[in-house]
Amino acid sequence: MDFVPEPRAVEPSSVELFSYPITFINGHGNIALSENEVNNLRAYFNAGGFLFANDDYGMDASFRREMKKVLPDAEWYEVPFSHPIYSTVNRFANGLPKIHEHDKGPAQGFGLFVNGVMVCYYDFECDLCDGWEAEEIHNDPPEKRKAALDMGVNVLVYALSRGVE
Repeated sequence: MDFVPEPRAVEPSSVELFSYPITFINGHGNIALSENEVNNLRAYFNAGGFLFANDDYGMDASFRREMKKVLPDAEWYEVPFSHPIYSTVNRFANGLPKIHEHDKGPAQGFGLFVNGVMVCYYDFECDLCDGWEAEEIHNDPPEKRKAALDMGVNVLVYALSRGVE
């Protein structure tokens, strides 16, 4: 796979959003989407786009609220451990790995589905991104860093291969 070495930011209201098969949101605190952003994200999902969301602590309530605006008929489902996202490349028999401790809850992976197809994967109480940071930022043990990277690979490969027989 070809990857651009530096991340690119794209606004949820931008037509450029449709140039990316996978988008990523990470954050703390409140997320608020304008009506234009809501409509554009809905169109993005309906066109086959995929959103990977990482709760870096504190965005859960606002993220769920805003996604309900985007997909009012969709419900969040905890993704079962038997789902391909946990075994596409690397096997995670017990689901999402716990990378960073926030509120002592279990790591959970949630999905939003449109017509049976997952369009958003949301890691909660896990914070995969901490395991992707440079060691001087988050000095996680090597096994946690590897698990975070391996799960990230699974999300990317799953998102890119949805619907491929």
